[in-house]
Amino acid sequence: MNKIVFMGTPDFSTGILEMLIKAYDVIAVVTQPDRPVGRKKILTPPPVKKVALAHDIPVYQPEKLISSPELDEIIKLEPDLIVTAAFGQILPKSLLETPKYKAVNVHASLLPKYRGGAPIHYAIMNGETKTGVTIMYMAEKLDAGNIISQAELEIEENDTVGDVFDRLAVLGTELLKDTLPAIFNGTNESMPQDETKVSFASNIKREDERVDWTKDAQSIHNHIRGLSPWPVAYTTMNDKNMKLWRSYIVSDVKGEPGEIVYTTKDAFVIATGSVDGIAITDIQIAGKKRMNVQDYLSGLQSKIDGTKLI
Repeated sequence: MNKIVFMGTPDFSTGILEMLIKAYDVIAVVTQPDRPVGRKKILTPPPVKKVALAHDIPVYQPEKLISSPELDEIIKLEPDLIVTAAFGQILPKSLLETPKYKAVNVHASLLPKYRGGAPIHYAIMNGETKTGVTIMYMAEKLDAGNIISQAELEIEENDTVGDVFDRLAVLGTELLKDTLPAIFNGTNESMPQDETKVSFASNIKREDERVDWTKDAQSIHNHIRGLSPWPVAYTTMNDKNMKLWRSYIVSDVKGEPGEIVYTTKDAFVIATGSVDGIAITDIQIAGKKRMNVQDYLSGLQSKIDGTKLI
């Protein structure tokens, strides 16, 4: 049975790892180090590590794989294939050249579009109506290797990152499962990426999360759903940051961009830079838990109509 070293970190990778464990000999898992999570900063293992330990598979967690002691140990394992999925690091040439069948990556976009660490976020924020998964050979350059196979997925009008993430995780597992036999028997084909069509999806920064109310309603809606449920878009109301979890577009809303023009029983409606407005239904005030707007409004002592968000 072919020996595989798997490299991945988030929930997107766990289904892929489970599939590989059932069908092949996964001899090691490489993932990111445990990180502090939540307000109490509890040291938490990555989802992939939990799966590996449940199956008694050795786990390596280098902060940076290049020039690490773990790199030499992984090379000595002499895997037949390396599979990566949302691992978050570029593999060094010495490792790429080790496996008989090279190294392949499961990437959550239709390459060459959206190379980088946040392809699902940017596809939604940019208003794409479709995305997909690419199986590609790994190269020393970020997400630039030859494409082996691809599968498409539609993005619905109100899909969030979480919605698309879940569907792509399933699609990626199925595509890899269908692609691996051809890789192992040497019948697969691959093609170079068209460098003239390359775009990038860098990791989301804090400044990328703030809503710009001067933009049109569709762009703002895409921004909010493209960051939900992580890292979550935000605005500022009455000098307090407020995360925005869910939204929808409302026709014909007149007011200054960012102004709460009116409220309904379960939303507040905000003017934008276009003729349409944005209704917000789920929020989180700084220092408090997520809540629906209906509960928030029921606890208010005064109206918030006319309040300006920045």
